[in-house]
Amino acid sequence: MSDTISFEMGSASERPPNRFQVNPVNGNSRKAQAPEGTTPGSGAGPGDEGPHEVYRRLTNAEGELLEDDTFDATQVLNQHQPRMQRQSIKSSFRDKDKPSRFKDLQTTTRFQVDPENEVSEESNDSQEERELLENEYDTKYGKSFRHFTREALPRLDNYRNMMSIQAAYRPTLDELHNATLTGKNTHSLTRNQDLESGIMNGILKFGWIKGVLIRCLLNIWGVMLFLRLSWVVGQAGIVEGFVLILTTTAVTTITALSMSAISTNGVIKGGGTYYMISRSLGPEFGGSIGLIFSLANAVACAMYVVGFCESMLAMMGTYGWAIVDGGVQDVRIIGCVTILLLLIIVVVGMEWEAKAQIGLLIILLVAIGDFVIGTFIGPKSDEELAKGFLGYNSTLFKNNLFADYRLEKGVQHDFFSVFAIFFPAATGILAGANISGDLKDPQKSIPKGTILAIIITTGTYLIMVLQCGATVARDATGNVTDTLNGSFAFLDCQPGECLYGLQNSFQIIELVSGFGPLIYAGCFAATLSSALASLVSAPKVFQALCKDELYPKIVWFAKGYGKNNEPVRGYVLTFIIASAFILIGELNLIAPLISNFFLAAYMLINFSTFHASLAKPVGWRPTFKYYNMWLSLLGAALCVAVMFLISWATALITFAVVLALYLIVAYRKPDVNWGSTTQAQTYKNALMSVQQLNNVEEHVKNYRPQILVLSGLPNTRPVLVDLAYMLTKNLSLLVCGHVVRGSSSQKYRTYLQERAGNWFRKHRVKGFYALVDGEDFESGTRALMQASGIGKLKPNIILMGYKTDWQTCDRKELQQYFNVMHKALDMYLSVAILRVPQGLDCSQVLGSQDGWKTVADVPRTLQPNESSGDLQAADSHARNGLGGSIDSLSRNVSQDRNRNEVLSSEQSSLKIVKSSSTSDLSFIAGNQSKDVSGMPDPLDAKTANLLPNSLRKSKLKHDDPASLYKGPGGAELPKEVLQDLTQFTRKRSHAVIDVWWLYDDGGLTLLLPYIISTRRTWQSCKLRVYALANKKAELEFEQRSMASLLSKFRIDYSDLTLIPDITKKPQETSTQFFNELIKDFVVPEKENENGHSSRATLNEDEVLISDDDLLAVQDKTNRYLRLREYLREQSTKSDLVVMTLPMPRKNIVSAPLYMAWLESLSRDMPPFLFVRGNQTSVLTFYS
Repeated sequence: MSDTISFEMGSASERPPNRFQVNPVNGNSRKAQAPEGTTPGSGAGPGDEGPHEVYRRLTNAEGELLEDDTFDATQVLNQHQPRMQRQSIKSSFRDKDKPSRFKDLQTTTRFQVDPENEVSEESNDSQEERELLENEYDTKYGKSFRHFTREALPRLDNYRNMMSIQAAYRPTLDELHNATLTGKNTHSLTRNQDLESGIMNGILKFGWIKGVLIRCLLNIWGVMLFLRLSWVVGQAGIVEGFVLILTTTAVTTITALSMSAISTNGVIKGGGTYYMISRSLGPEFGGSIGLIFSLANAVACAMYVVGFCESMLAMMGTYGWAIVDGGVQDVRIIGCVTILLLLIIVVVGMEWEAKAQIGLLIILLVAIGDFVIGTFIGPKSDEELAKGFLGYNSTLFKNNLFADYRLEKGVQHDFFSVFAIFFPAATGILAGANISGDLKDPQKSIPKGTILAIIITTGTYLIMVLQCGATVARDATGNVTDTLNGSFAFLDCQPGECLYGLQNSFQIIELVSGFGPLIYAGCFAATLSSALASLVSAPKVFQALCKDELYPKIVWFAKGYGKNNEPVRGYVLTFIIASAFILIGELNLIAPLISNFFLAAYMLINFSTFHASLAKPVGWRPTFKYYNMWLSLLGAALCVAVMFLISWATALITFAVVLALYLIVAYRKPDVNWGSTTQAQTYKNALMSVQQLNNVEEHVKNYRPQILVLSGLPNTRPVLVDLAYMLTKNLSLLVCGHVVRGSSSQKYRTYLQERAGNWFRKHRVKGFYALVDGEDFESGTRALMQASGIGKLKPNIILMGYKTDWQTCDRKELQQYFNVMHKALDMYLSVAILRVPQGLDCSQVLGSQDGWKTVADVPRTLQPNESSGDLQAADSHARNGLGGSIDSLSRNVSQDRNRNEVLSSEQSSLKIVKSSSTSDLSFIAGNQSKDVSGMPDPLDAKTANLLPNSLRKSKLKHDDPASLYKGPGGAELPKEVLQDLTQFTRKRSHAVIDVWWLYDDGGLTLLLPYIISTRRTWQSCKLRVYALANKKAELEFEQRSMASLLSKFRIDYSDLTLIPDITKKPQETSTQFFNELIKDFVVPEKENENGHSSRATLNEDEVLISDDDLLAVQDKTNRYLRLREYLREQSTKSDLVVMTLPMPRKNIVSAPLYMAWLESLSRDMPPFLFVRGNQTSVLTFYS
């Protein structure tokens, strides 16, 4: 039996046949069922008219879908369907492979209706239920619009992080653009499904009051409020006290505004300060601040606990109580017990910690109120009067209005020293942001709660400064007898001699208060609340840092426990650190360092906002508008100034620690991409630099060889790329060009780009990868030459591999190879061609490493009825064949002829395969793709992330070729193969470069080998220069002239030789060798029909050589054969030969004849580089 009730209707004469389906929302019940094949009227009684009517209302007379689908279908269905069957209906096309218009469908129309609830009652169909049904149907029907189109409607879930389980499905461009592709909407969410509420179910999240405001208030109101505020009034006076407090408020307010801007520019997750800085400025700054901020909070926790212990001992001292010695031992005992109790509170859960915070806030507020009321009550005894508490007094207010800085404990105080002591009282504004992961809405909670907390605490400080200055004298003797006669003699004492008053006693707040013990309770509340906030903040920030794996060996602390993902391991670590500092006890030395750590975080928060506003990435759109980039910069500068005011030594230590941690992250290069403003600024700087470069006129002294190397994927021809990089390293532009025949899917192109980028990183090559589609190699290379680069950053040299199979390859490919040289010279590009004895294409020798998988199962283009999801899920088993990398795609038809020879030679010796035509032309033949292995899954996040880590953690030296090159299956390559692969990267001792500067091409033939001789690996090489002499009689004069020219160019050479008899006839063996090379291409005159010249034939097939052609260039041929004899005599033992490339004259020299010249010069020689400049000077002897 079917799970659905089904109706089928035959097609009417006035409309084409269609298929329509209505699916249930909930298939819990199957009250009534019918066979799927029932005919109209036979399976549903009166219900068969409903679908017909729905169909009629949905379509026009031609059977096309009406654009307006808002008709009230419930009226139709209510008349014909049983109540159970119409409680919840959702419509959808069953066959999404077909176009959405009804006229294109060739099947019958089908309705399927599921009953929603089997246990629902059959009666009592009230008006209220009908309204409910109609509302529900409207909702479900509105949702079904997505089945009428492949497009996705704008929804929040479409923009979630792809790693999120809430990420929704959006069709790819391929699925929308290609008519034969269908996306499988397996990830879509129903509109009424609220995953966030489901996920938050059972998880405790705080609002802005409990989560931010209360925490910030408790953290800002600290011990300073009760123990140091009165002393600040005594030293600075009321006026400068106001200035001092407002200055600290300015720093914290600017920081809060900057933090509000960052926190409203997107969703803030757990990690607070670390999260905001790392996502704004990048992992380097974020990681360093996250680590020192966590450590600072852990040590601050110990400081607050010690402050609590000292307050406790002071209270116990008034009663004569002591545990051991009433001193440091008691502090350690009380401190360890206290920190243990706090640990238990936070481990039990954030809910208990929040309740504790509320209780502490109440005590603190009562203590502050006690002080305010006490100022109005006035002195309650003569003893209080003698200690300087006079009550409100105008004369006293005037005396305390201005500053009275004094010498105390060997320190002459001034405004800045008092500011440094008081500033920690204003810190704590990050307490709410640090638990951002536990807030319901961090974007609204953090700005609102933090700014309000600053306003409240600043107001409190200002009021208490006024009250202290108006009611308490600076100095008092405390002598009660001086108050008995009504005089104020108790105020007459020299500074430094009195024990009471604002300047001398830290217990003024308790003295003024209405009930003294409440001030002790306030001290306890202030210290314990701050300790509790620090104990929570440190592990939360540290956990977020550990999750990102920016530093080694700390990921173990990232694990969370319980619904709230509590960092229990971090709590224990913070407890251990805090306990250690409590036992050490010397916290006065550490306090300035902690303040500096906090200030460093404030500084970077301000700088983050400034930098984001300066870089102006499109993604910088904070909803909080009350910030200013220059104000943020001022805030950052103020933070640095305060750091040095507090202690220049600790400020330097802080900067040193931040720098060290920054360098660690920068060195490790974590595989993260957070879209930081640093990335945005990098782009902006690069764009501005390119634009400025466009306005710089070119000069020969600033010439740089910018190379377009036709390498295909870089790992197919590493030797070719190594030579190009040796010429451009730290000097100029390198572009690796890759031509792919036909069209390729974007997924395939992205894969190739990732593969090339990975090779660049692994081999530390700084270059770019350019991929183009082309009908053939020639058209693709033309596109590369014309479109590569931007502005002045464009290639001026094209470097190709030598075509070793030019005699056996397809004639069309030979002509294309030759035409590329013509096109390059037409574009005034210099041309360089490299030939190495073992060939350049290493794709058969090098295996697949780093987890690359086969490409055979992931086609280069999407197939019909497939989606990109199908491609992503394609099975990618690693092949066992010898072709171990995708670079084998670079084989073409011409290679098939030599395939057996290639494989047999590889199996026997693993020697590098001889380069074939298009393998050296960066060309991919599409019909060979299925014979190749070596493809990774580009969407495999684990592979992408593990690769840099494995490279970073490798114990092998980077320069070790065994770690860079592996054979098939990861096998070790023979030593001689590794030497061939690294011939341009390994260090050479006593190497020799022969430069055959035959013709003046602007000096490029001489410049390139000179650049090679300056590289570290070739630094000790000798440069031998060979040139052609004009006249044998003037040989000595010409040699002196050439030596003078080289010395003016400031190019060191070891030997200079001039060739005197280049016009001499070559040996007979050389001529026979040349004739053997071209015998398959020569067309004799006698073979031509109708008595016409052979040029008629050559016009149709230009890859042939006529006798006339040979005769026309006979002198050139002889010169090159004579050069071959000199080369074999002089340069066979060299490490590299660089020679001026013969000029391929248009319509004079054919492709096979030209290639025969190159073959004559370079066969059986060491690595051979042909170079032809564009006849523009690249050398100058002027300064």
